[in-house]
Amino acid sequence: MNKFNKTLLAGAVAAALATPMVAMAQAKAPESPHTFTGNVGLFSQYIFRGLTQTDRKPALQGGFDYSHASGFYAGLWGSNVSWLTDSAAYNGGSYSVEIDTFLGFKMPVGDFTFDVGFLRYNYPGRVPPGGLPAGAAKADTNEIYAAVSWKFATLKYSYSLGDTFGVDDSRGSDYLDLTATLPIGSTGFNVIGHVGRQTYNGPNSANAAYTDYRIAVATELMGLNFSLGYSDTNAKDAFYNNRFGSNIGRSAWTLGVQKTF
Repeated sequence: MNKFNKTLLAGAVAAALATPMVAMAQAKAPESPHTFTGNVGLFSQYIFRGLTQTDRKPALQGGFDYSHASGFYAGLWGSNVSWLTDSAAYNGGSYSVEIDTFLGFKMPVGDFTFDVGFLRYNYPGRVPPGGLPAGAAKADTNEIYAAVSWKFATLKYSYSLGDTFGVDDSRGSDYLDLTATLPIGSTGFNVIGHVGRQTYNGPNSANAAYTDYRIAVATELMGLNFSLGYSDTNAKDAFYNNRFGSNIGRSAWTLGVQKTF
């Protein structure tokens, strides 16, 4: 066999050996069933269920989320808060952070998505000297929830498993809300409408119950999510005034920018 034939044979063997490798490299790698995301945002204030949690002051928020192709998800989220130490009951205590942990399961069925889960609101800190007054409890709250989404609308029901956001003897308090998100033509903007009803069990049920409303516009620009929203409630002054004489459920505008990665 001459040099030329040896070269051809060597090339053929190399090509034969390389072909499976090329095919394997070109084959699409299987997608992972695991998804991890994070988010961080800056807001002019923190509004939760219509109530300002930071007394109209800025809030820095962020979290991490995990989801599995099976529908299971879990996450961690946090924000600065001041509503506890702004209240007369918790004045003198040390509570400046909210840390939420949650897990749940989502299942799509046609145009519908069903969602059930558990969420814990945790407020680490120190109670005021002398303890909490009668009628007040630790603000840590455990809720279970169920939601159904259809295209642009979501109806969600949350049920408290114990004392609820600092209200003593309030097991079984609940929150029902409806949220809809609609695109504004092809502008890239969405309009968001929301209404919710918070009720409380126990001796504070009459004064603590309220309804909240929110309308907002949101868009994505340069990889950032911008939002501007207006919220209001019918929360009673007698129950929701802080120690500065301000109702934490009065009407408010909130501007925010968030990054998801």
